[in-house]
Amino acid sequence: MAEKASETLSEIEREAVKQRAKELREQAKAGKNREAGLKQIQEAIDKLDGLDKQIAEEFREIVLDVAPELMPRTFYGFVAFANADGKVVVFYQPASKFKTRYGTISFDDPAHLDDGDVWPVSYAVLAWNADIEAKFRDLVKTAAS
Repeated sequence: MAEKASETLSEIEREAVKQRAKELREQAKAGKNREAGLKQIQEAIDKLDGLDKQIAEEFREIVLDVAPELMPRTFYGFVAFANADGKVVVFYQPASKFKTRYGTISFDDPAHLDDGDVWPVSYAVLAWNADIEAKFRDLVKTAAS
C-alpha cells in the first residue's frame, strides 16, 4: 500500500509543496509579466533576515545586471530566474528555509555550465564579499548564455 504524503514529507516539505502550487497559479495568471516576477521575488526577500536577506538581494542584483534576459520569479519561495521557456536557470535557497547552516545558489538543468563529465551546480554561501560577487557574476553570465 502506498504511503500518504503526510507520512513521507516533513511539515516544512509539505509547506514548500503548497507554496509551489500557489506560485504556479500566480505565474500562470501573470504570464511573462516581468513586473509581477520582480514583485514576487521582492516579497520573498522581504521575508528574509540577516545574511539570507543580504545574499538574496545581492543575488537578485547580479542576475538582473548580467542576465537581464532571465525572467524573475519564485521557485518554492526562493528567489529564482527562468529562461524564455519558463524553466528555472538559477535560484537562491536561504538557510532559513529548511533550517540549514548555509544558503545555496544553485543552477538547474537549463544552465549552460557544462564542463566535461562533471561540474558543480550548487554553491554553499556563508558570506558575501567582492570575490564571491565576481564568482557569481561569471557563473550567472555563463549559465544564461
